[in-house]
Amino acid sequence: MRQLLRSIYFFLPVQLFLLHFRRYQLLLVFWVVLTAILTGNFAAHFGAQSLFLAPEYLGHMNAASMFLLGCGFCVFVMMWHITTFIIHSKRIPAMGAIRYAFPVYCLNNSIIPVAFLLFYAVRVAIWQPAEEHITPGGIVLNLAGFFAGYIIILIVSFAYFFRVSRDFFKESFSRITAPVAHTMKKTLRYDPMDRDTGTLAAGSYISLKLKLHLIDDVEEHDERMMSKVLRRHHRNVVFATFIAYMILLVMGVYVDFAPLRIPAGSSFLLLFSIILGLVGAFKYFLRSWEALGWILFTAILSLMVNFKVFDLRSIAWGLDYHKEIEQVYHYRTLRSLFSPFRYNADKKREEGRLQKWKGRLQPDSSRKPPLVIVTCSGGGSRSAYWTFRVLQYADSLSGGNLFKHTVMITGASGGMIGATYWRNIHNAADMGCIPYPWADSFQQNIGKDLLNPIVFSFASVDMISPFNKITIRGQQYAPDRGLAFEKELVRISGGLLDEPIGAFKEREAAGIIPQLIINATIINDGRKLMMCNQGITYLTQPEYSLGQSAPPIDAVDYCAFFPEQDAYDLRLTSALRMNATFPYILPVVRLPSHPRMNIMDAGLRDNFGIQVAARYLHVMRDWITRNTSEAIFLEIRDTRENDVTTNVDQSSLANMITDPLFVLQNKWEAFQSYGYNYVKDFAPAYVNNKMTFVTLQYIPREFTRTAALNFHLTRREKEDIYSSVNHPYNEAEIKKLVKLLQDNSNKTGGN
Repeated sequence: MRQLLRSIYFFLPVQLFLLHFRRYQLLLVFWVVLTAILTGNFAAHFGAQSLFLAPEYLGHMNAASMFLLGCGFCVFVMMWHITTFIIHSKRIPAMGAIRYAFPVYCLNNSIIPVAFLLFYAVRVAIWQPAEEHITPGGIVLNLAGFFAGYIIILIVSFAYFFRVSRDFFKESFSRITAPVAHTMKKTLRYDPMDRDTGTLAAGSYISLKLKLHLIDDVEEHDERMMSKVLRRHHRNVVFATFIAYMILLVMGVYVDFAPLRIPAGSSFLLLFSIILGLVGAFKYFLRSWEALGWILFTAILSLMVNFKVFDLRSIAWGLDYHKEIEQVYHYRTLRSLFSPFRYNADKKREEGRLQKWKGRLQPDSSRKPPLVIVTCSGGGSRSAYWTFRVLQYADSLSGGNLFKHTVMITGASGGMIGATYWRNIHNAADMGCIPYPWADSFQQNIGKDLLNPIVFSFASVDMISPFNKITIRGQQYAPDRGLAFEKELVRISGGLLDEPIGAFKEREAAGIIPQLIINATIINDGRKLMMCNQGITYLTQPEYSLGQSAPPIDAVDYCAFFPEQDAYDLRLTSALRMNATFPYILPVVRLPSHPRMNIMDAGLRDNFGIQVAARYLHVMRDWITRNTSEAIFLEIRDTRENDVTTNVDQSSLANMITDPLFVLQNKWEAFQSYGYNYVKDFAPAYVNNKMTFVTLQYIPREFTRTAALNFHLTRREKEDIYSSVNHPYNEAEIKKLVKLLQDNSNKTGGN
């Protein structure tokens, strides 16, 4: 038994497996991240699991999408093999004397990849039926597609990449890289640290014929000759990295050509492959100077950003960024722009808009209609799908009365995407462009995937070719994942969101359609950015401060601030993107001010839209009290009001250490939600208590299986959200809303 255990321990696959944990543990991070994603312990809220367990290609999850994911995974595995081969092959001197050294190394280095493949297959078999309702036969077909893609790339890799003498391109590339390597080695003189004496104590290995061979049986070769053979293999990592980079570069250039948009998980694996390749290339060329090389590489990137060679931030499409005169973003500017005179002028103009709305709804001036203000919470596609479901369902039950009585819509993130889509559908129906605003196809559209184009663009454009430019109005801009997100919004909405915000100005001003106030957060100083077609400076500061010399201006009226930058030409999708710019998922947007405004998600300031709605009610309180029968505050939430977040018990050391550090991040939504209860206490007093709150909440069937907060919904999540309107609580609230709209519409006169 002792001899058996000894032979197992000194078996090359086992020795390589242990070596990865002893040396260069950084490379294991990739496997840890992938494993954590599949188990739902990393980026689950962003929908990372679905990218790998249910990849989409051309809008569908099937064997073809799994095939492309398998191809991407094999590229990643091969890059991991050749990177570790560069780093560790010198620890196996006999490897240079083995014919087809690299394929033999891959075979013996496959414990981790094979274990991961088996784990992946199990996760797919568990996840796809539960989340996508895939049948057993469909799962077998999908896994067959995945492994077919993996095997094909494996065969291609061994046939073309590693039989160097038969590969013209590889030989050409070797001639290019050899002088570079020679120059570096001449410049970076021999360092004793370059020699690592940690020879691997392996006694046996598996040959390509799957037979056991002893290392001692390998014919001895001259050390210099073996070193030359190994160096020849080392250059493969540079070539393979170059190929992976070119694949992503081509896909990024032709990002609008749908067949080239491979599943996001696959493109992400290619990006991982390039990072691995860079690690191998740095190790090969720089040797013990590697750490200094990474520092220099980072410094060069920083200098390029400082000198505006490229910018990690995005732009708001439609705005003019090339005006010679830019608005100065400073308190003095805000104080002069948002003056008491303008405050009162915009307030009077809004009262006129409300009067037109009332006149269209009730020509008889003695009749007082109910007025509806809609607020919707942030929450990615979950909130967009839920908000649209609620509005369409309640509106259909009320015979269209909900849309007619709604004067203003505000909120954050995904909720505003769903609400804006609902408004634009009704607008198109009123103009005769579509026949029926309550068709179920619109609900299906808003539930389509938005995450895949974001991640694909991140991997193939943002990280690979930040220098790529597109020309609009004679000016050059860098396309990025923000633009990809907007294009996908246009596509799934059937073009109904493909308008500048100014396209709706006249119909809003006439009271025909609800006014949208799309919010975002200015991260320079924490102020709110409010994008609206109408003048809303009356929402930029508290009313009590109008007479003060230095009022606390806590928000910016976007159109009033950027009149010279063609503010009304801003694309509606760009406004919605700024409103939904979750950190790192979408890029920070810079606006053409001096200094630049940097814009992020509205949820940082107000994830429920309560602040804006409450201030609007307060400012318009006199008009609402005199001219309406009831103010209906329709709050649409993608979380439960009484239980916003999960209760975490500090029962582990990790929780005790991390919870105080991340409490603000993890509980921010709960803090806002509970705080707004105080605001809602005061709001009815604004309108002489002629106010009713209607709160509709996404209530999952199982609280522990709520839909994830991301831009992708599984089939199970869609069904769960869709059916949530039938929860007894929501049914009661919708009945109350419909009754208020019907009863109050018939009331006359009053105080």
